[in-house]
Amino acid sequence: MKKKPMRRIVLLLGLILIIFLGVYAYRLYDSLNGMNKATSVEGTTDWNGKDRVNVLLIGGDSRDSGKDGNPRSDTLMIASVDPAKKSIVLFSVLRDTYVSIPDHGKSKINAAYALGGPSLAIQTVSKLLDMPIHYYVYTDFQGFMALIDAVGGVRIDVEKNMDYEDAADGHKFDIHLKKGEQDMDGKTALQYVRFRHDALSDLSRTERQRKLIAAVTEKLQKTSSLIKLPGIIKSASPYVDTNMKPSDMLKLGKLGLSAKGNGIDSIQLPPTNLITNIRTKSGAALSADPAALQSYVSTKLEEAGQGGAGEEKSKN
Repeated sequence: MKKKPMRRIVLLLGLILIIFLGVYAYRLYDSLNGMNKATSVEGTTDWNGKDRVNVLLIGGDSRDSGKDGNPRSDTLMIASVDPAKKSIVLFSVLRDTYVSIPDHGKSKINAAYALGGPSLAIQTVSKLLDMPIHYYVYTDFQGFMALIDAVGGVRIDVEKNMDYEDAADGHKFDIHLKKGEQDMDGKTALQYVRFRHDALSDLSRTERQRKLIAAVTEKLQKTSSLIKLPGIIKSASPYVDTNMKPSDMLKLGKLGLSAKGNGIDSIQLPPTNLITNIRTKSGAALSADPAALQSYVSTKLEEAGQGGAGEEKSKN
């Protein structure tokens, strides 16, 4: 007779848990739905949910708008996730890479988004790397800061003092960071990933961007952040544009969690040994043999999840 009250308590707790998960799933789905603002995007490839999926991450600087109001991309990354290996490779493309942009001749790759929005950026990256692009995610400075603030900031070890001032935007995005490990909010994290005023310029900047994304990924995988996920997504949603449906986002989120033990392979494109410095009509740029670059990317994807695939590996 004493077992009945305990059984009722267990059933009640189970019912509460089911209700909680249902409400959580609804809130999460509703928040994700607000991010999908794209009607149709040329150049993307359908994903079957089982094979490798490639997502183009575009960071824009709204202060520098081009055709149709699109800015040049300040950041271009490709997150490549392999469901079978449970591995993630994060490629970052140097913004001064000189490429062929479909129907626009040759230019630096960061011009593609300004000339034709996400469709042209996708086509350009896909052609350069011989890689299908399934989805894209775009955000600007405000969206970046909102996301970092929403997750409660990140802890980053700053490699050196960083100082840069720009009066063009009223000093709103000046950079003043001190060397050492520190907690960063959205504003200071933006300073960290934007700084490139040193000898290595964009090479060190893209490395810092990959480092910060790995830190954010690690934080999002923690239980406390997962519980807050609907609120985090809601905060960032107004500043994010993507062609992913909520169901696609949930699948990718699940893949990201399953890859937790393998870490993220973080790789610069083109790699230093393939870079050639060139002069163009618009100034200095970087070039790389397309066939050699595509072979390099293919090799890194094959190595992913086996250890030693990336130039640097971030363990989550």
